[in-house]
Amino acid sequence: MATSSDPAAYFGRQVRKERTARGWSLHEFGQLIAYHPAAISRVETGKRPPTESFAGQCDRVFPERGGWFREFFEESRGWLALPAWLRDWASHEQSTRVLRDWCPSVVTGLLQTEEYAREVSAMTPCVAEDEVNARVTARLARQQRVLLREEPPAAWFLLDHFALLRQIGTPELMAAQMRHLTALASLPHVTIQVVPGTAHAGLAGGFTVTDHGAYAESVMRGQVFETAETVTVLSLRFDTLRSSACSAPDSTRLLRQAADLWNGASRPTASRTATA
Repeated sequence: MATSSDPAAYFGRQVRKERTARGWSLHEFGQLIAYHPAAISRVETGKRPPTESFAGQCDRVFPERGGWFREFFEESRGWLALPAWLRDWASHEQSTRVLRDWCPSVVTGLLQTEEYAREVSAMTPCVAEDEVNARVTARLARQQRVLLREEPPAAWFLLDHFALLRQIGTPELMAAQMRHLTALASLPHVTIQVVPGTAHAGLAGGFTVTDHGAYAESVMRGQVFETAETVTVLSLRFDTLRSSACSAPDSTRLLRQAADLWNGASRPTASRTATA
């Protein structure tokens, strides 16, 4: 954003500026807006992104700002919903000219429909509905920033064949996801190739590579890599994996077949197509 490369940190600085200008301690401010001082401190330091409720309370006690806090929150909603490590990665995605993405098991986030993304996000244990909504909002905003911006990168996606056959949500949802993939594959800057369900160079896990960075995600969190050596090694692994993938036209055919399968036209073929 124009105001800051880190909206959460910028928002927090504005809160602290207004609080200290009035001489309020964290405890006094917390009593006014019904938030714990520790939570306010994390917002002010940018360690915790604000919620819509927090922004609204700031507008209530800082009326001179004319509703700035909620307005800024709305404009930055997608970014603020990202985990801290993914915010670091977002700058790489937004500036790269080439993007390479491999995701095993499920459809990668940049290619998910809203309904598919919601089902995947809801699988996290003990996750609240508002957190699911925030994650979905962030994912859709990320898709806009990366794939649908004015000058998007040349994007190569390697898609696990098993992800086409693993039911996430209802069969109708899966059919819609397959149609969405087919539509994205028709974009001139997007290439989608399906990796067969056999031994290959991507078994160790998923990763994404940009011009000057790489990103890999574990069950706990994601990690951003910026050394030239790591980018080179993962680029080589991606190209090796891509050499094992189906061609782009054959992959599009598989996507259409998967859509037919989930529509009920060819369900008996699922066991055979998993290793095609």
